[in-house]
Amino acid sequence: MNIGLMGVGGAIALAAVGSAVGIGTAGMATIGAWKKCFSQNKPAPFALFIFIGAPLTQTIYGFILMNRLLLSAASNIDPGLILGAGLLGGLAIGISAWYQGKAGASAADAMAETGKGFVNYILVIGLVETVALFVMVFLLGVVS
Repeated sequence: MNIGLMGVGGAIALAAVGSAVGIGTAGMATIGAWKKCFSQNKPAPFALFIFIGAPLTQTIYGFILMNRLLLSAASNIDPGLILGAGLLGGLAIGISAWYQGKAGASAADAMAETGKGFVNYILVIGLVETVALFVMVFLLGVVS
C-alpha cells in the first residue's frame, strides 16, 4: 500500500472543502446584501455573483495538484513527500478559498450598501487567490 495516495486524495478533498466553505460564506452574505437592497428598493447588483464564485477556483488548483501527485506516485517518488504535499498543500489551498469567501462576503455587503469599490474588492480577493496559486505552483515544482 502506498501511503502517498492519501495525499493524492487529500489535495483535492481539502481544496474542495475550502471552496465549499468559502462559497457558502460569500453566498450567505450576498443573499443578505441583496435582501438589504430589495428592502431599500435599490437595484440588487448582479456582479455580487463574482464574489460568490471566486473560491471555486481553488478546487481546480487542488485538482491540478492531485493529478501531478498521482503521476509522482506512479513514478515512485517518496510516498512521504506525496502525502505531505497533498495534505498540507490541499489544506493551504482550502484555507485560501475559505478566506477568499470571507473577503467576498465583506465585499458583497460593502458593494450592496455603497454601490462603489468593485475593483478594490476584486483586488483583495485576487490577493487571497494568489496564496493558493503559489502553493500549487511551488508544490508542482517540488514533486516533479
